Amino acid sequence: MARGGAGTELIGRREECRVLDGLLTQARAGRSGVLVVRGEAGIGKTELLNHLLDQAVGCRVVRAAGVQSEMELSYAGLHQLCAPLLPRLDALPEPQRNALRTAFGMQAGDAPDRFLVSLAVLTLLAEAGGEEPLLCLVDDAQWLDRVSAQTLEFVARRLLAESVLLVLAVRESGSREILADLPELPVRGLDERDSHRLLDAVVTGPLDRRVRDRIVAETRGNPLALLELPRGLTAVEMAGGFGGPEARPLSSQIETGFLRRIRSLPAETQQLLLIAAIEPIGDVALLRRAAERLGICVDTALTQAEASGLLILGTWVRFRHPLVRSAAYRAVGFEEQRRVHKALADSIDVGLDPERRVWHLASATAEPDEAVAAELEGSAERAQRRGGIAAAAAFLYRATELTPDPARRGARALATAQATYQAGAFDAALELVDAAELSRLDEAAEGQATLLRGQIMSAAKSASAGLPLLLEAARRLQPYDSELAVQTYRDAIYAALTAGRLATGGVCDVAEAVLSAPGHVDTGSREGLLLTGIARAVTDGYAVGAPVILEAVATFRTESVSREEALGWLPLVCRMAHSTWDFDAWSELSARLVDLARSNGALAVLPSALLLRLSNRVFAGDLRGAASLAVEADAIGEATGSSFFAHYGALLVESFKGREALAREAIETVTHDRLLQAEGKVTTATQWASAVLCNGLGRYEEAYVSAERGCENPQELGLSLQSRVEFVEAAVRLGRAAHAAEAVRTIEEMAQVSGTAWARGISAATRALLSVGRTADGLHREGIEQLDTAGTRMDSARARLRYGEWLRSKQRRKEARIQLSEAYEMLSDAGAEAFAERARRELQAAGVKVHERAPATPAVLTAKEAEIARLAQEGFTNPEIGARLFLSPHTVEWHLRKVFAKLGISSRKDIDPVQLEDTATTS
Repeated sequence: MARGGAGTELIGRREECRVLDGLLTQARAGRSGVLVVRGEAGIGKTELLNHLLDQAVGCRVVRAAGVQSEMELSYAGLHQLCAPLLPRLDALPEPQRNALRTAFGMQAGDAPDRFLVSLAVLTLLAEAGGEEPLLCLVDDAQWLDRVSAQTLEFVARRLLAESVLLVLAVRESGSREILADLPELPVRGLDERDSHRLLDAVVTGPLDRRVRDRIVAETRGNPLALLELPRGLTAVEMAGGFGGPEARPLSSQIETGFLRRIRSLPAETQQLLLIAAIEPIGDVALLRRAAERLGICVDTALTQAEASGLLILGTWVRFRHPLVRSAAYRAVGFEEQRRVHKALADSIDVGLDPERRVWHLASATAEPDEAVAAELEGSAERAQRRGGIAAAAAFLYRATELTPDPARRGARALATAQATYQAGAFDAALELVDAAELSRLDEAAEGQATLLRGQIMSAAKSASAGLPLLLEAARRLQPYDSELAVQTYRDAIYAALTAGRLATGGVCDVAEAVLSAPGHVDTGSREGLLLTGIARAVTDGYAVGAPVILEAVATFRTESVSREEALGWLPLVCRMAHSTWDFDAWSELSARLVDLARSNGALAVLPSALLLRLSNRVFAGDLRGAASLAVEADAIGEATGSSFFAHYGALLVESFKGREALAREAIETVTHDRLLQAEGKVTTATQWASAVLCNGLGRYEEAYVSAERGCENPQELGLSLQSRVEFVEAAVRLGRAAHAAEAVRTIEEMAQVSGTAWARGISAATRALLSVGRTADGLHREGIEQLDTAGTRMDSARARLRYGEWLRSKQRRKEARIQLSEAYEMLSDAGAEAFAERARRELQAAGVKVHERAPATPAVLTAKEAEIARLAQEGFTNPEIGARLFLSPHTVEWHLRKVFAKLGISSRKDIDPVQLEDTATTS
């Protein structure tokens, strides 16, 4: 809007054009660029996008524009942008290809994960930019549908080494929730000199100097206002300035100017503009069909609309400015709008675009209509299958409004609340649950409403906030939907274990509810067996419940489990395998869960699966593997906007590595995370981690205090049980054997119940610390043997260290040297630096001169670079690495080139895994 004339430079926009031209040059050189162009209506954002278009010689261009009336249609904006690139879909990895095809309605399938769709778009754009620079222009991004905006924000944050330039124009209005924290180009009003230049360029008749000054002052340099406001002045006003100033906001003044121009057109032309305003696709054929249904002489009306300068007719119908669209809509009354919606609905092929057709049909319907409501419900189901949860919520909301039967209206309101919750709008979802409960809900629906309240409270606040509602829902659902009730009991137990000491009633209430449910939970199923085992362990003690849990875990391990069942149940099964010391089952099932979540793009489950697997690898003595999983969890955290996964992974890994500064940072971050304040397991996990760290550093008083707090709430299971092991070690080193005795007895009782090699090994190793003479010697040896059998190398290495320390204290120096040397090698190989240093000091005290390991090469690789290099060395392709770490293949290649340069190698076959460990930083 700030051009002085066709083909000339933009007046007053030299600096903005310089920034845009620089980004385009950068994209041509193979480096991505992202820019959000922000400014008020009419400030010239679209003209800046057009400037880029003019300069994009030799580039491929894809464009999209947000439209206010399409904000409820999920993926509408994204489909606009990606449509020209869809022939490239076959180049995408299969999970990404299927996710995008399903999201765009090109195939049927389960609802794809939003982040998998985002990764697919990233890969698609990167592939297109691999042949020629790709320019992606998005105008009016503030009106994109929510999921399209979220996807583009994801892509923008992860573009790096691709020949792609993504520029999004956003109308500034209040808070910056859209595309926040991305590079920005604020577009402000022209200065006084340039405002006069633009005004002189477009006003051809006489213009009084005082009128010119008033227009420049009132428009505040807004180019569109400078172009449009003079059109509303009469010759007398332009010559002498007669007339009062407007008091309305500038955008309203501009829109009113457009409205005045529209109302000066013939009635049929106004109707045509209304059709174009209501149907934002810009499909010329659809515009003609709808206009003909309304009896409009289409060619004449189109000619007049183009002559007015308000409409541009080419391959697509486009308005001169979005404010023209809103003015055309405001130019007529509600009844006329309904007529146009009905004409559009009748003009759309139901087989080709059923969602858009029914949306127009619903907008044309003024009274309750079950037939239309049913069609909207069907559209919601199709939208959900594509992953368009926000669109499904919109369809269901309108269906609820049009439902005449009160009972059916309540059920639809509840379905609307469910979709709204899944879309992340928690407050709105709670309001919809309230509305649903005002209708006639049956008992089963009442239970579902309570369940939804619990899920919303768990997600929006904390596990402890949602727990009572989940428990109530499970009780209410039991007589009507036993399968859903069992799943709800499962979720309630998981919430109770997470909330831990901070939950009122907590796991005890859930356990009692499971055991007292009408008809009781079916113990003939593995799911019922698992819940019963956990409940028995809580109410009747570990000795009663653990055997039942072990039986259930074994059943999940040996019998086939469907994808849906596995994703729903294996997280709890893995936690219970850990709690019953079944290391083999924990290892196998956590690996299966991670593989399943990765292959299916189940990002709601994958972060938890990675952390379950990560902690398993820590006990296996595979800190490198655990750190690798932490990098992947961090990548998901970056993608989903959560830093928790990275910090929790560091909490587990760094505590065993013994890097105090990094471990303390992770402990502090997790402890003070606002979203985790109401989760009791955080206290247990952080205190356990602190105890491990301090035992490794030999600071036993600190370890004692932390471990004591870590095992305060044994009903949390998991790390609360492991905290006892740390407590025993610290207490014995401080000479507090009596304090350790009770913990040792508890560990021994659990080992007798569990019967696994891990449990027996831990029991023998801790009993050895309280024993003397041959008994102690035998228990140390038994503990090491059992832990070796279990495959828990971290525990077996630490058992060797403690045995070696005991042997040296008994002056059995030769035997001590053997145990301490093995411990030193195992702990050093694992990367457990603090424990290895403990072993080294003991070896020196035993008279062994320990050969210093070669100093590590100065850290040159970031954690992400090291992980990419490791995966490349293991044979993963660039697309496979990118899929795991949420990067495009081109960015993976860019990172690998940096790795090669830093390590002085020329290809991935030269990557040395040991060198990677030595050169990787933790950042």
